[in-house]
Amino acid sequence: MIINLQNGIEFQNMDIFNLEGAAAIIFYFTIYSLIGWLLENSYNFFTKREFFKPNFLFGPFKPMYGFTPVLLVYLISPETNWVVVILLCSLIPSMVEYLTGSLLQRLFNRQWWDYSNSPLQLHGHICLPFSVCWSILSLLCIKWIHPAIVSMYGGIEPYWAWIWSAVGLYFLADLVLAIRKHSLQDLITDEPTNPIQ
Repeated sequence: MIINLQNGIEFQNMDIFNLEGAAAIIFYFTIYSLIGWLLENSYNFFTKREFFKPNFLFGPFKPMYGFTPVLLVYLISPETNWVVVILLCSLIPSMVEYLTGSLLQRLFNRQWWDYSNSPLQLHGHICLPFSVCWSILSLLCIKWIHPAIVSMYGGIEPYWAWIWSAVGLYFLADLVLAIRKHSLQDLITDEPTNPIQ
């Protein structure tokens, strides 16, 4: 089964330093960030009966879920040994999750998720049960989901060539506005209250 995993991998390891490569990265990032948003909110609905979970960005995108598959599909090639594939699918998601959680906590003094009550956790940012889930999802992504996304991209690439830069600007604007929003929230919550009014 593991050898079949490698045989089924379809990649698009194009040069990321040209316009076509940048367009593909933005496309994959957009699709996977949207899938991540749907996945997290669905999980939130099944566990807490609320579909909308607090999001860092304004739009329906979870950047962690965009970065991880993009890193994986550009780090793994068809020649990559299956042991390395499994190792990368196990390490990259947890590293991205830990770095993201640490960075968000350091910059905005807030934790968007907290695994403190989970077994084998590290600073509440990652834990073994979810790391195992991310590893399995990453392998499924590499084996089945990404080849389908590559096919979809091949079908819309001529149209995407016209809009990908606008989508990239959208993400940049959303990021800037989100940073401003969360920074202002920190200022409001850090202000001392004046008891004399």
